[in-house]
Amino acid sequence: MQSLSIISGGQSGVDRAALDVAMELEVPCGGWCPQGRLAEDGTIDARYPLKETATTDYTQRTQCNVEDSDATVVVYFDQLEGGTKLTVEFCHQAHKPMLLIDANAQGFSVAVDRLLDFIRDYKPHRLNIAGPRASKQSAAYAYTKALLTACLTQLQITLMATKPTADA
Repeated sequence: MQSLSIISGGQSGVDRAALDVAMELEVPCGGWCPQGRLAEDGTIDARYPLKETATTDYTQRTQCNVEDSDATVVVYFDQLEGGTKLTVEFCHQAHKPMLLIDANAQGFSVAVDRLLDFIRDYKPHRLNIAGPRASKQSAAYAYTKALLTACLTQLQITLMATKPTADA
């Protein structure tokens, strides 16, 4: 967990939730966003530590985040479409580990356990989080924030429990 960082593209919805959780839990974060910090809800706030791609094309941002990560988690709701589907295609092309979480197809605790197992199995240093923007799925932000908060909090608790004490 100490070396885990979260990367995402900064778009409203899943991406923004991932960055917010990382910043709240003091987990290193970053990623790529389109030139001009473009997002559907305007300019991405400067507090998000994102690098800008050379163009305003969302596709380039998506590809850069997949390529710069060790693994990707894709949160979606019933079907893959748009940039979320493109993320899956880029993961396949780059032969990168990927976890698909259909928020509507499984219970929340199952999703948390699957994400914890994925992180423990692949031990990524840079974990890309991707999924639909807020205008495509109104529950994207809240679901992703709850999922990552539960998962990262559990990983932090586990890390604290396994650290040797000064008395040891």
